Amino acid sequence: MNCSSSRVFSHGAVASFRGKGMDFLSPKFVTFGASFPAKSEFLNSYIHPALTSLDAFRFQQQGGNVLQVSVKSRSSKSYALVVRSDHRYPQNSDFLKHYSKKEKKPFPVPIVELRRAARERLKSNRGKPRTPVPPPKNGLLVKTLVPVAYDVYDARITLINNLKRLLKVVPVQACRFCNEIHVGPVGHPFKSCKGANANIRKGVHEWIPNVTVDDIFLPVEAFHLYDRLGRRIPHEERFSTPRLPALVELCIQAGVDIPEYPTKRRRKPIIRISKSEFVDADESELPDLDDEGPKRPVLAEILDSEVIAPSDEEETTLLAEETLRAWEQMRRGAKRLMKMYLVRVCGYCPEVHVGPSGHKAQNCGAFKHQQRNGQHGWQAAVLNDLIPPRYVWHVPDVNGPPLERELRNFYGQAPVVVEMCIQAGAAVPEEYRPTMRLDVGIPSTIKEAEMVV
Repeated sequence: MNCSSSRVFSHGAVASFRGKGMDFLSPKFVTFGASFPAKSEFLNSYIHPALTSLDAFRFQQQGGNVLQVSVKSRSSKSYALVVRSDHRYPQNSDFLKHYSKKEKKPFPVPIVELRRAARERLKSNRGKPRTPVPPPKNGLLVKTLVPVAYDVYDARITLINNLKRLLKVVPVQACRFCNEIHVGPVGHPFKSCKGANANIRKGVHEWIPNVTVDDIFLPVEAFHLYDRLGRRIPHEERFSTPRLPALVELCIQAGVDIPEYPTKRRRKPIIRISKSEFVDADESELPDLDDEGPKRPVLAEILDSEVIAPSDEEETTLLAEETLRAWEQMRRGAKRLMKMYLVRVCGYCPEVHVGPSGHKAQNCGAFKHQQRNGQHGWQAAVLNDLIPPRYVWHVPDVNGPPLERELRNFYGQAPVVVEMCIQAGAAVPEEYRPTMRLDVGIPSTIKEAEMVV
């Protein structure tokens, strides 16, 4: 093996490993870097002349960006070479797992880990004075997250308004019998319909161009809480309590003021009596809220009658890029808010509740809800529970041939918002490249696909 004496080497397009009687070329369209110790014997070919005749090359993929090469010589000595890629995400990854309706959602953090962390926390706090409860658990707002809440709210409104305009130029198809959609001039041919009379149609979709924003940006509603630290909503008040989008409720609890949904704002920490009882502090000596200055204005949704389609291709591309930025800003900001303001989701159904504990409404209709008397199984929510991405099939070439049923394993998927923006001219985000399978070569014919191992 020919190795230079430098400490670090990199190869741009091709990583080459050579030995006596064999040459191995690994094409890679990324920049690699391999690091060795300064005085490594592996780099000295005079100390190990047996390396000129290699018996085995073993390659092992570690994670998404590490390639380990094990070299074994005739002298029964092995040497390791680690090649790392600069990419944050793997080249390709599997699609999101769809859980059965009879299967409970997994906990974001296993119960065993939660119990272990609780024991460690009790052990570390034993004998120490009790520290004050930080916001938002003490009833106050997290001041640093108030601008983030406004940004998330405005990003949501911008996303909805831009999607209404993109629907004028980007064709989106919806199945007449099920809730599946497809972005493209022609619907996909895959037999995945589970709607009415699906057995008669053998799972084939019947596509119609009748799609709204709610089909793309799924509405997830939650109960509005006037006091997020107050009592839980009972079953009898499920109809009298207003409901609104869960993301909007999260922004309201984080500091966004909307006149249609008033909420209680405390300016002094609560006085905790017990674990489940508290009283509000006296705020009579504080100045009025009107003296704090004007509040930040928020955006508003445009009416369907006021939607104007982009005039040319350049405006469509700029609109798609702005929509993609709003989508990323909304998800990134919502993830920050969820770390401080608790969000709950039912482990059996898609019901979401924004607050420290779930409501008591017995309206769960999921699998075996009779055994639970309709009560929800609340657990910690993740970002996809609050903002479902809704993956659709990625069309490699909109102007090319449509997707083929026999080549299904070669196609990728992307969130419907991302797919619409890409077809409108926006660049592909690095985060969604693994599931879109952009590096997978698609066979031109079915016979060629059968030859793929």
